[in-house]
Amino acid sequence: MIVQNIKFLFLLLLIGACNRHTAVKTKQTTVTPDGYTLVWADEFNSSGKPDSANWNYEYGFVRNEELQWYQPENASVGNGLLLIEARKEEKPNPGYKENSRSWRTNRPTIQYTSSCLLTRGKQSWLYGRFELRAKIGISKGMWPAWWTLGIDKGWPGNGEIDIMEYYRGMLLANIACLGSDRKAQWFSNTFKTDSLGGEAWASKFHVWRMDWTEEFIALYCDEQLLNKVTLDKLMNKDGSGFNPFKQKHYMLLNLAMGGMNGGDITGTTFPQKFEIDYVRVYQKK
Repeated sequence: MIVQNIKFLFLLLLIGACNRHTAVKTKQTTVTPDGYTLVWADEFNSSGKPDSANWNYEYGFVRNEELQWYQPENASVGNGLLLIEARKEEKPNPGYKENSRSWRTNRPTIQYTSSCLLTRGKQSWLYGRFELRAKIGISKGMWPAWWTLGIDKGWPGNGEIDIMEYYRGMLLANIACLGSDRKAQWFSNTFKTDSLGGEAWASKFHVWRMDWTEEFIALYCDEQLLNKVTLDKLMNKDGSGFNPFKQKHYMLLNLAMGGMNGGDITGTTFPQKFEIDYVRVYQKK
């Protein structure tokens, strides 16, 4: 009985270790069994700021009437992770204009800050396997995302792929092109995080993946297929014949809050975190 108890305790310790970042960092694979070759990665194994060869930043109030002011100061690298931190902090809004009707300029103060990193102008890809290992917070109002945008044409005509997106209790896998009404045409699937395990699920790292080929885009989380759309459905519906998913895309990593989709942040404690273990891109020769 004592031996069995010791074995049981050892098993619990092993399971606990596997749920900690340092014990489970996945070894980088150069060539996958199905023929993909690693062409780019950021393993976040340094300390300090994110690698400027890979990442730019967005600044200010950017989109969707979100609450956060984007700034580089909320992104840092250490202990093998990229940390994007949402903070509650008050500072003057440098773009404030009295009596402005714009949500970006009609608020005199910034009340929340975060970061959005993007590879635009530094790294972009056409087709491949994209992987992210990360841990996301699912507190009220949080809106973390890993997504891509095409390098040519304005949104939504440039194409958007939300490989990982979360808000209001839902994990989303979305793809958008230009619809016939000149607005975004969405191909979306959603999954309640409660059905995945809720807070227990969110307390662990997960692997999101996109397989993007000349025929389809398939989005996964922990090897579970979330969404798959063939490229022939993703042509812009403006008569141009342009398919935004047959051009290079760059990627974005951000932690937003509130706004049009993020939801109410009342009662949420800060700081909130989006922790990224690695980002990798594979392609077939």
